[in-house]
Parts: sequence; structure tokens; C-alpha cells
Amino acid sequence: MSMPVYAGTARNYRSSFRNTSNGTHDWWRLHAAAIDRNFVRQRPAGLFRAPAEQATKLLFDLILAALLVIGLSPALLCLAALVRKGGGKVIFGHKRIGAYGRVFTCWKFRTMVPNADQVLARVLASDANARAEWEKDFKLRDDPRITRVGRILRTTSLDELPQLFNVLKGEMSLVGPRPIVADEIRRYGAAFHDYTLCRPGITGAWQVSGRNDIDYGTRVRLDQDYARRWSFLTDCVILFRTAVTVLKRSGAY
Repeated sequence: MSMPVYAGTARNYRSSFRNTSNGTHDWWRLHAAAIDRNFVRQRPAGLFRAPAEQATKLLFDLILAALLVIGLSPALLCLAALVRKGGGKVIFGHKRIGAYGRVFTCWKFRTMVPNADQVLARVLASDANARAEWEKDFKLRDDPRITRVGRILRTTSLDELPQLFNVLKGEMSLVGPRPIVADEIRRYGAAFHDYTLCRPGITGAWQVSGRNDIDYGTRVRLDQDYARRWSFLTDCVILFRTAVTVLKRSGAY
């Protein structure tokens, strides 16, 4: 059984914002908390979300995800064959933080070379600009780890189709916050509490608002706002906008 990586309060995180080595504050850990200065006084609306609403969202996710898996099964098999031709595993699993802070394996079609970790380490050690870009957003615009097929899958967002199985397992939602890795918790600060109120999504406000073209602080605000203001209509709007965004390939790399 997976265990939460973080079960404390926002105050626990804010208490460690100060860098003891020089007395200054760690900006990356503070900036998310500054998004909502009244975090401690305000209780997120998601805490009081009616069970019926939660059940409606879950049922909608399961039905639509099942229909998509069935309808897209030929495409899924073709994409798997293309990835397989490049060698290595077809599916890549990465540990992400889900609802209530629980860790789960998020599935994607493999878009990177088999030795991606070693390639990244070499690039970050030898290229200061790449290292600064990575430390800012955990992204590289010209990522040397991406395969030719992987580049196409990423720009079309087809690499994320295996996450439909995460939805069927109840680990993800069709719409929700961007699934983050453990290293990003400190960057969310107090907003991490809101993040854990709902399941991460295959798509979400971030994906339809510029994706990689927007800064990290904006990503956090979008996730927090979604968690606090969720509605079934919001999910429907985001799903529609996702289709438009994918067709335009906006902010994807």
C-alpha cells in the first residue's frame, strides 16, 4: 500500500523556508506559498466538496476512460509498435504524487532513449545553460534524450494516452492538477495542500493555458485554483479546450 510522502500541514513546510547557511529564504519554496497569503486562515473549498460531486467526477472518469481505451485501442497498438521499433521498453513508468500525497506510477509511452538518466547527467554537468533551464522548470526545450518518434508523441501529447489506465485504476482523473514529482513538493509550498485534494489529471488548466510556455508560479496557481473551484462544467470546458490545444500543438515540446 502506498504511503503519503507528506502528511503534515502548510506550517511544517513554511518553517523550513529559511536557508540556514546564509540566513536568506529559498525563493523556490516561498513563491508558491506567496500565491495565497491567507492559506492558513482560509479552508480550501475542496475540503467540503459533496460526496455526490466526487462520485459524479469519478464515474465520469471511469466511463469516458473505458470508452477511450476501447475506441483508441488500434491507435494504441500502432503507437506501441512504433515505440518498440526504436528499442527499449514501450511503456515508461514514473513515480508521481497523487491525491492525499500518495505515490503512484504514472504511465506514458516511452519518448526517451533507454539511458536517459545518464544522458541528462552528462548534459547538466557540461552545459551551464541547460542546467539553469532544468533547475527552473524540470524541462529542456532541446532535450537530447528525446527520440525521433518521441518528439512526435510529445508535441501531439499522444505519449500520455497510457494514463487512461491510471484513470481506470483510480490514481488519476481525466482533468486535474499536473502530476508532480516528489522534488516539486517544495516548490508548491502551501499550495501543495490544495494539490492533494484531488487526483492529478491527464489534462488540466495548465495544459490548456500555454503548457511549457508559462512560468512555474503560474502552473502552481492554476493547480491551486482548479482544486478550490472545481466543477463538472469546468472539466467539460477543459476537455474541449484540450482537443483544440493538441491540434494546435501549443506549448508542447
